[in-house]
Amino acid sequence: MRVCGIIAEYNPFHKGHEYHLEACRKRTGADYLIVAMSGNFVQRGAPALLEKRYRAEMALRCGADLVLELPTICATGSAELFASGAVALLDKLGVIDDLCFGSECGSIEPLREAAGVLAQEPEGLKLRLRAHLSLGEPYPAARQDAFRECFPASQLAANALSSPNNILGIEYLKALQRRKSAINPCTIQRLGAPYHGDDADDGTDPAREDAAGAYAFPSALSLRRQIYHGASCQDLEAQMPKAALTVLQKGLQDFHPMRTDDFSLPLYYKLLSEETTGFSGYLDVGDALSDRIQSLLYRYEGFEAFCGLLKTRDMTYTRISRCLLHILLNLHAQDLERMKGMDLAPYARILGFRKDAAPLFAALKANASIPLLSKLADAKKSLPPDALEALKQDVFSSH
Repeated sequence: MRVCGIIAEYNPFHKGHEYHLEACRKRTGADYLIVAMSGNFVQRGAPALLEKRYRAEMALRCGADLVLELPTICATGSAELFASGAVALLDKLGVIDDLCFGSECGSIEPLREAAGVLAQEPEGLKLRLRAHLSLGEPYPAARQDAFRECFPASQLAANALSSPNNILGIEYLKALQRRKSAINPCTIQRLGAPYHGDDADDGTDPAREDAAGAYAFPSALSLRRQIYHGASCQDLEAQMPKAALTVLQKGLQDFHPMRTDDFSLPLYYKLLSEETTGFSGYLDVGDALSDRIQSLLYRYEGFEAFCGLLKTRDMTYTRISRCLLHILLNLHAQDLERMKGMDLAPYARILGFRKDAAPLFAALKANASIPLLSKLADAKKSLPPDALEALKQDVFSSH
């Protein structure tokens, strides 16, 4: 039995995702595909368009065999935390042979080389990075320039640092290297135009958005924008697999498509309630952003507008959106430390599976080093106290 792991958000699932699943199975010869997927909130600091069960069903109808939920604290973290949490989850299943992800370069070697350097964090690179940041360069550009200066013979690796899906792939490779994991990484080249996020629009993080572009496949961002602007499911027929479109139609009938500003009022209430104590204890916030939130709070007009107001040269819209989401969901820095103490993945929560995947389940039960949760009612029996608290946070966030 050969099993391939995939890390995704499917927000929503489109033909580029379908292509990726098919290509992963063909490239690795996998009998089964296991997806580690974000739950109801995604890495760019926003709610998912549809509730996680619908997105999991889309994946299962279009080629995945098992979909697991990535814990909220990892799913809404930086690219490094997102990758580390997802890789830890897949690694602890004990059955994953390959991790297959999309990239712009389509070659694993420059990504592996960049990951090896960045995982070591050489002092010279850190010094050059600080120098470029002091000149006002955005972090991704500053890191790439520093890398080029420190490693002039590694231009392919340096070039990889300019593209969003390459960057995320590098984070997966760093996580695998740090864990000394036996999982074999491989990459599928993205088809279509490169993805370009517009963080003045909705804070989309290019590092987390699928890059299948308009020339071949739609981007998930494009689909979300069409849905927000009232596109019918019939309008989306050319961009989504038929099976996924059927699930989308049901999801949109059952629920309002979620967007960041739907949380404007509860976030404002939370910020007002804690104005005097500050927000530096929340995950990723820190003193500088906490002070800025306090000083600008009475100019608050909505979640997205406040992200734009708080944005600075040193802090991107997406990072601020993640920070505000952490405040709303009550995720503290100490909660991340607790999760790190459990190696980021204390359980594997099942969102859905194919009925014909019984051999895969037998292998998981025999090899997984963490509990498999298919029912919340079973959690108290199978999880230690700290893991149970982490699960309660996921449930709270979903509610």
